[in-house]
Order: sequence, then C-alpha cells, then structure tokens
Amino acid sequence: MSSTVDNPFFARLWTVMSAHETEAIRRLRRENLAGLHGRVLEVGAGTGTNFEFYPDTVTEVVAVEPEVRLAEHAVKAAAAAPVPVTVRTETVEHFMTTGGAGQFDTPGGAGQFDAVVCSLVLCSVDNPQSVVRQLFSLLRPGGELRYLEHIAGTGGRARLQKVADATFWPRLLGNCHTHRHTEQSIVGAGFTVAQARREWTLPRWLPLPVAEFAIGRAVRPASS
Repeated sequence: MSSTVDNPFFARLWTVMSAHETEAIRRLRRENLAGLHGRVLEVGAGTGTNFEFYPDTVTEVVAVEPEVRLAEHAVKAAAAAPVPVTVRTETVEHFMTTGGAGQFDTPGGAGQFDAVVCSLVLCSVDNPQSVVRQLFSLLRPGGELRYLEHIAGTGGRARLQKVADATFWPRLLGNCHTHRHTEQSIVGAGFTVAQARREWTLPRWLPLPVAEFAIGRAVRPASS
C-alpha cells in the first residue's frame, strides 16, 4: 500500500479548481465546520481550502493529504489558518494502519478525536466502507463525522454517473467516483445521522455527475 499519491495532472487541476470555488461550495464548507470543537481529523485536505473556516473552538486539526503537490499548498494554508493545523502527507489508509493514528487511541479502543471532517474525499478512496469504519474507531464516543460529499443520484443522473465512473472521470479527477452511496456507508459503519440534506450547487439541467452534494453530521453513539 502506497503512503502517498503522485498525480501531477490532478494536482494542477484541483489547485486551479479549489482557487475558484463557487460561493455555494464555500458556503457549504463553512456550514460543515460550524460548531466544531476540540481535536479534529480532516481527511483529504487538498490545498487546505477548509482551514480558514475552522472556528476558534477547535484546538487542533490533523489534516491528511496524500497528493504531495496538494499537501505543499495545504502546508502554506495551515500557516495562515486561525487554528493550529498539522498536515500529514499520506493516505488516510496509511495513517490509520501504520501507526499514524495510534497515538490517538485510548485503552478502551475509542479514539481521542472529537470530530472527523470529510470534504469531497470519500468518493476517491478505494474502499469507502472500510475507511468510514476506521474513522468511526478514531472518534471518541459522542464524536462527530462532518461530511460534504458527492453522492449517487437517481434516474438519468445515476446513469450518467455510472458511465462517467466506468470511463474517464476517475482517471482525470483523482479517482473520484460520482455514483457512491456514501450515506449508506456512514450508517453501515455504526454512525447515527443527526442531520443531513442534499443540495444542488449547479443547475440541475447541466449534464455533470457532481452537481449534487450531501452535507451532514453523523455521531458515534455514546455507548459504542
């Protein structure tokens, strides 16, 4: 298992895209982080677009970004962030299985992160069900998963997503798969979804597979 990602085309593309995000997406990012506190793990930090939106009630952010070029941008964004941010250049799978996350474990098996943030990343991991289960284990009981993700559509949009996923989209967009039932994976990992909705960030008539987003807050039950 590789610990980093070397994808220069996607890194250049995402750097440009993240620098020109629509106000609708920036609003969703801000909303997704509102009310967080304590120690936070951010998965797939990209260029560090989220960092400026963390509230001052957050005491520490550990940000994991596997693409080496994107991580360089994230380090610069971390230096200007309103809260302490440490950027780790490795995949989330590597972070969780080779000791990176071990420093946060407690004897009872529950992690010490108060929250995990996933923004446009669960579409790109190889095994989202496994990753979400491991993220569950890194949260303290009562801790939150905040997610802002592409999700599977229905009807004609679903057919478009399946074609895109089977052809060019993952190759060009950093392994992004647009037709994923991410919310089902979150519930299947043991989370209780406390708040969730879907929102269109582009007109519905546009033939793009990533126009609809799911934003939500899921909780690791206190008894788990």
